[in-house]
Amino acid sequence: MAEKKGLGKGLSALLGEAGASYDHSLNMPVRAPVAGHVLVSVEHLRAGAFQPRQVFDEDAIAMLAESIRERGVLQPIIVRHDGLSHPEGGHRYEIIAGERRWRAARKAGLRDVPVIVKELDDRAAMEIALVENLQRQDLSAFEEAEAFQRLMGEFSYTQEQLARAVGRSRSVVANTLRLLSLPDEVRKLVESGQLSAGHARTLVGVENPVALAREMVEEGLNVRQAEAVAGQRRPKTRTSGTPAMRNDDVDALADGLSERLGAEVALRVGRAGSGKIIISFKNLAQFDTILDRMTLGIRAGGSHE
Repeated sequence: MAEKKGLGKGLSALLGEAGASYDHSLNMPVRAPVAGHVLVSVEHLRAGAFQPRQVFDEDAIAMLAESIRERGVLQPIIVRHDGLSHPEGGHRYEIIAGERRWRAARKAGLRDVPVIVKELDDRAAMEIALVENLQRQDLSAFEEAEAFQRLMGEFSYTQEQLARAVGRSRSVVANTLRLLSLPDEVRKLVESGQLSAGHARTLVGVENPVALAREMVEEGLNVRQAEAVAGQRRPKTRTSGTPAMRNDDVDALADGLSERLGAEVALRVGRAGSGKIIISFKNLAQFDTILDRMTLGIRAGGSHE
């Protein structure tokens, strides 16, 4: 399979640079990021088939609608032709990125919205829809996992290809996919805000994860406490003389440290819980940057979950 160009660096290549303003039908200013945008009736757009978001926060949509009333739609919606004509004339379009803006624009009473029309196949359309939501941190951990699974199942992505496409490490993709092994009741606790995604990850591989999830909620355990309890509930499959199994979140923790420090970080965990943190740097300038970021973290009190 030919290697794809990743979209994880953002949609800037798709959206271009900011341009001049104009007035739409409600006399509101709308900034056009690229030449070539067009105004399309909100009635000629439909929700995309590859939208990974399953739940839309109506309060957030209402707040966005208020902002649009005051400042207009500041970023065009990315669409593609859906191959059908509108009954009242003109083309119809499928939304690839920007469904929240479309919903809010309708709520705000706009008749037209700015769009950028792209020629995209299903594979590219789903990539863009997923990446846009990931960059805005709009998806729950389970919605991310289902979107990852869909890209792998429908478009034959490997975990490595998927990681490159969405700008995540392979280990983060793997750990996110593991959430799909958890029961629906655990997912409901996460989506209701009673548990975090970090709590949910500790439940992977645990016997009776629902009972433990309820226990975490009732006792108000933080993620570190939850991991300690979950570690005691996991089946003991290791025998003496075999290497210690790595925690499911070790790679994800390393990725988080790497992002914060701006350097490659590796964690080595031993059998008894001891280990090493290895931080690699390419030159003295990067070393100074790492020290600065570590010092800032210490001064800030090193916030913990």
